[in-house]
Amino acid sequence: MESVSRSTVLRSAGAAGLLGGITAAGALGAAPAAAAGSNQVNLRLWEGATGFGYGTFTGTTTAWGAVVIDSPATTVNYNDPHGSSRSYDRSTWMGPRVSAPFGATEIIASWNAKTPAGTWVEVAAQATTTSGDTTGWYVMGRWASGDASSDISRSSVSGQSDQYAAVSTDTLTARNGHTFAGVRLRVRLYRLASGSSSPRLTLAAVMFSSTGTSSSTSSPGSAAGTVLSVPAYSQQRHVGHYPQWNGGGQAWCSPTCTAMVLDYWNLGPTTSQTSWVDIAGEDRPQVDHIARHVFDYTYGGAGNWTFNTAYAGNRGARGYITRLRSLSEAEAFISAGIPLIVSLSFTADELTGAGYGTNGHLMVLRGFDDDGDPIMNDPASHMRSDDGAVRVTYARDELESLWLDTSGGLTYVIAPPEQELPATQGAHINWR
Repeated sequence: MESVSRSTVLRSAGAAGLLGGITAAGALGAAPAAAAGSNQVNLRLWEGATGFGYGTFTGTTTAWGAVVIDSPATTVNYNDPHGSSRSYDRSTWMGPRVSAPFGATEIIASWNAKTPAGTWVEVAAQATTTSGDTTGWYVMGRWASGDASSDISRSSVSGQSDQYAAVSTDTLTARNGHTFAGVRLRVRLYRLASGSSSPRLTLAAVMFSSTGTSSSTSSPGSAAGTVLSVPAYSQQRHVGHYPQWNGGGQAWCSPTCTAMVLDYWNLGPTTSQTSWVDIAGEDRPQVDHIARHVFDYTYGGAGNWTFNTAYAGNRGARGYITRLRSLSEAEAFISAGIPLIVSLSFTADELTGAGYGTNGHLMVLRGFDDDGDPIMNDPASHMRSDDGAVRVTYARDELESLWLDTSGGLTYVIAPPEQELPATQGAHINWR
């Protein structure tokens, strides 16, 4: 599987240069044909007092289904590389060690945590390999849902690499022929020393995957003819907005998709929360707001996958990253009324009707036409600043193979806690 960038890199048809990340038709050659294969995926997830009860509490407890600080286990200094040094009380929830049902090549952790001002969480993973080795701890993210003066700068952690694995923003990838046999998550909860507030961890999850390439196109199923009423937002309408957050809307495919799905569920930010947006004529301030609140100060972008689902969790949804094995699995979500956010990359001649190419992009899957072709909300909107150009139908075989081959079927699942998910399919559970 080729690497997918988390920043939209678009070039419009006929464009000579980059426009935040999409390539013009004909600007890149077609990728070489890949060998047939398949994706293996397994998701483990903990939530509620019962789920978190499988872990170990050090200075933490559960309250109303969330892990919170009880009595701080220790006090430490944290030198924020993008801010200042402060002293924090720290407590920990340690998840149980869980096994992968196959030799995994990647691990992605997800979490939902509300962090009042002056509090934050750090999520780390320790893997075991199929050769019997135990790795050190890899930090998968330092998360604060706000950006008040008392908050840390939310960030991934660069430079984490050893003989077993390397961290790329939000993904732990096996190295040197190793594969993962299991993992343990560690979530550290922080608050300013002598403070009284606490983070509230409501969900922790880990996804194992081993990705191949698609060998065939799935057949249309039960969702043919079903289209969900997801609002359509163009990221191009935000080009140049707030360049301190990755240059503006030309790179905001992920927060634009997150905004569309949260607004579908009526869980988007409120008018008062977005009142700081002062762009003249801006009528989609939620996109700017979400870009600000998912921005990864180490990665330098708003496309950190797990930060986007963590933000959704802060808005009252359950949000996590998984991979699906086909559009047939995605159809089950559409039939249940749940839109999905999917990751893919493609050259300008690989996805008919797009009019651009990209080294990494997110779209919302909102339904299927009567022939089973996927109906997408594509925030690139054919490189036009027009919400009316967002909805587009792509060929099933093209979109499915690109999604599976370039991101392994990577998907954001975002829905209210009370929303029933479809029954899982396949030998290994990949959503819960």
